[in-house]
Amino acid sequence: MQFIDEVKIHVESGHGGAGCVSFRREKFIPYGGPNGGDGGKGGDVVIEVDPNLSTLLDLRYRPHLKAGKGKNGMGSDRHGANGDDLEIRVPAGTLIRDAESGEVLADLTEQGQTMVLLKGGRGGQGNARFATSTNRAPKFAQPGEPGEERWLRLELKLMADVGLLGFPNVGKSSFITRISAARPKIADYPFTTLKPNLGVVPYKNYRSFVVADIPGIIEGAAEGAGLGHRFLKHVERTNVLLHILDLSWIPDRDPIREFETLNRELALFSPELVEKRQIVVVNKLDLPTVRENLPKVLPWFEERGLAVFPISAATGEGIAPLLDEIARNLWGIAEEEW
Repeated sequence: MQFIDEVKIHVESGHGGAGCVSFRREKFIPYGGPNGGDGGKGGDVVIEVDPNLSTLLDLRYRPHLKAGKGKNGMGSDRHGANGDDLEIRVPAGTLIRDAESGEVLADLTEQGQTMVLLKGGRGGQGNARFATSTNRAPKFAQPGEPGEERWLRLELKLMADVGLLGFPNVGKSSFITRISAARPKIADYPFTTLKPNLGVVPYKNYRSFVVADIPGIIEGAAEGAGLGHRFLKHVERTNVLLHILDLSWIPDRDPIREFETLNRELALFSPELVEKRQIVVVNKLDLPTVRENLPKVLPWFEERGLAVFPISAATGEGIAPLLDEIARNLWGIAEEEW
């Protein structure tokens, strides 16, 4: 399925139905009174979180959506039917903004959450409503109120507990494949990950957490370089960031410089991202060059109070201690409670 995380749509609630001007016409009743019914209410625009959705693809090809119009009132005091509500289903984590002003209208993060975004117009009152002792035959009725309309921008930010960060080809996709049932594309060239991937990681005592793998981030990502800039928003909702490094490229690439560069890009995109808890992971421990280079970088992280977890996504070495550290950061569970 194509992953779509941004769409722009035009929505309009239903117009209210007009009231009716009518008078009784019955045999032997020469002076029948007014009996025009009210118009029906226009349909509302309702947003609902659907647990079965993971993308905004359904809305990409339906940019104009309109709720049902209320029916007009009729004679014999018959009221018009209300218009059908427009129900827009979105995945959890959808942020809804006014497309023109940028104002946040809703932030839908819970499964089953609903809200009325635009209210339908009220139906007009029929002439039967306006009969008085001094005006027994009113010949007017109210028109229905128009509905509301708005251009909206919907942005999907994935709901995950842990976000994976790193430059291209550090092994993020291999890692999420090792710890979950997710099966992203894996290859030995940059930017094999073109869309975010979610994986559910089973843990001890029937606990589990969700990991989000986003495309590799490069220098200048916050300004639009590479692919990662579109997907940095998907780690905004995470609680813990896993920063994955690859030491096999030394001396061609400097992992410490990449670590600092990526954190700088996070700060440029959102200052809140750099405040999140980070766990540093050195991947590809199965390679001899990584084992040789590991002592060269450990002191730099130790001086800054950052623990480093060496792992191999290919063999599974070091995965268990890393999952324990993630659990401690997520739930604060003491080691003896595992």
